[in-house]
Amino acid sequence: MADDLMLTWDTDLMQGDLVIDKGDLQHDGGLESAVRISLFTDRRANDDDELIDPNRDDKRGWWGDLVSPEVEGDKIGSRLWLLSRSKTIEQTLVLAKEYTEEALTWMIEDRVVSGIEVEVEKNDQSNSRDAWLAILIKIIKTNKETLDLRYELQWNEQIS
Repeated sequence: MADDLMLTWDTDLMQGDLVIDKGDLQHDGGLESAVRISLFTDRRANDDDELIDPNRDDKRGWWGDLVSPEVEGDKIGSRLWLLSRSKTIEQTLVLAKEYTEEALTWMIEDRVVSGIEVEVEKNDQSNSRDAWLAILIKIIKTNKETLDLRYELQWNEQIS
């Protein structure tokens, strides 16, 4: 896989950005940036998904997914955005794991990696007004080397 521009993820701002060092754009081996794009780009919601704002029919997503004739069902991004106002309960953990695996499946199907393992956890500060959910990803490369990644998603005042 060719080098990609390196993206960094800012948990506090919930946004990604290019990495610049001494005036030059930095590159990575492609996997970390591919994972960040896959997770933090909004995939279009399914027809049966519960939307964040029930008064608006905003399913988000990339318009190209609506007309992409290349691979049936091939979509960019994840549905993690649907969880942004969810309580950090067990069902949210289950959905976060499912949405993460769904977003990264293309890497296995396209033989970019040989395997992906996903775990999710939440903080156990039951009295906190700032709850978070962590997504831990283990990427198993085709050469059997592994890459461990961790991302945290924050929910404000949505604790159970």
